Amino acid sequence: MLVYLFIGLFTGFMSGMFGIGGGSVRIPLLYVAGLPLLSAFGINLLVIPFSSLIAAISHRKNIDWEIARYVIIGGMSGTVTGAFLTGIIPTLVLAIIFLIVSIITVLGIYFDRIFPGIAQKINPDAKTYILGALFLNFLTIMRGGSGGSLFPPFLRMMKLDIRRAIATSLFATIFTAIAGAVIFWYRGDIILLPALAVIIGSVTGARTGSLISLRTKHRWLEIGLSILVIILALVVLIKAI
Repeated sequence: MLVYLFIGLFTGFMSGMFGIGGGSVRIPLLYVAGLPLLSAFGINLLVIPFSSLIAAISHRKNIDWEIARYVIIGGMSGTVTGAFLTGIIPTLVLAIIFLIVSIITVLGIYFDRIFPGIAQKINPDAKTYILGALFLNFLTIMRGGSGGSLFPPFLRMMKLDIRRAIATSLFATIFTAIAGAVIFWYRGDIILLPALAVIIGSVTGARTGSLISLRTKHRWLEIGLSILVIILALVVLIKAI
């Protein structure tokens, strides 16, 4: 239980710091700690609404409420659709999906610098946000995520600055994670005691991480998120093999 509590503290801190739902960090650690991958997925989704709510309160001044509305609509649709497929896809395939999505995440963070010509032509509207969030959540839910690891890069591509992207992502993942958690709970994938320990740790860590995030320079937020996501994606893939 102490291990799960520590995982909650660490991943909650990362969630508040970088605006991710925490799955990119939490799932690999829960998996390495000995939980079945589907249980790690389910616990991650159950924890996210609590940690994201605490972090979103700290970031509330930077939330783009209009864009958040579109992300929630698309994200929840993708979550419900993809969640039904997770129980029938082999663990190794899920781990590979996890790695691919993580690489896309990092490319998205630096999209305006890697592909400046394409970035300048992007003119996002409501349909773009909804369809983008639907697709991203369809991908991320199949590896137990709420979309939070991809929302900040996606919103950066849509020309939000990193702080607004982080804040808006945190708010949206409250709702996208709830939609997925309901399905995993119904299937019996969530183990209650580890989940409670992770929730307690995550709420505490999220508050601390969000306060530090607000005082951190944009550049270091982007670099830290990139390194973290790739390292932990490789951990999941290696353990699955």
